[in-house]
Amino acid sequence: MKQVIVHPERCVGCMQCMLACAAAHSKTGSLFTAIAETPKPRPRIHVGAGLYDEGFPNRCRHCDPAPCQMACLPGAIYRHSRTNTVLIDPDVCINCASCAMACPYGVIRYHADPLAPAGKTVAVKCDNCVARQHRGQIPACVEICKVGALTFEERDRAMKRRTEEVARSATADAAPPEQAPGFSLLHTVKKARTEINLAR
Repeated sequence: MKQVIVHPERCVGCMQCMLACAAAHSKTGSLFTAIAETPKPRPRIHVGAGLYDEGFPNRCRHCDPAPCQMACLPGAIYRHSRTNTVLIDPDVCINCASCAMACPYGVIRYHADPLAPAGKTVAVKCDNCVARQHRGQIPACVEICKVGALTFEERDRAMKRRTEEVARSATADAAPPEQAPGFSLLHTVKKARTEINLAR
């Protein structure tokens, strides 16, 4: 089954994935109308900054077995069999935070959500855009990412490609891996700026 695969070495920290995710999980499904909704839709993917201000898109890995699912006391967390996605039923969630304590990646948040009962604070996390997948679309974060930091593919295929990239890079006289134009320059500038600031 296809999953969203994160390639952090390609992330430029633009946070477009967060906007696309919030819009996709709004009542209207559009960024332009979502900003006026109550409650305001929030992203289920979160971009953090590394030591050199490089971006890292952090999202649910849909673990198997899933620690959040095992920790969920009321049984609000379940696995969608067709997509192998770990989901939360907002009607059953009691906002106890057991799942957040069990999650090793810190991707579960608590807030009112447009898809939850009105006024109820619930656990919210990435759902792999299951509704979009049912319509034949790919997850919103992947669709919007122009640098390939997020891809939607079979995990085995992604791992095989990564192994091949590492093997090629270990070969003598290997060319550096292909990146978007200016990508290396961006990371070099961020790293140099951080090192200058640390030296002061």
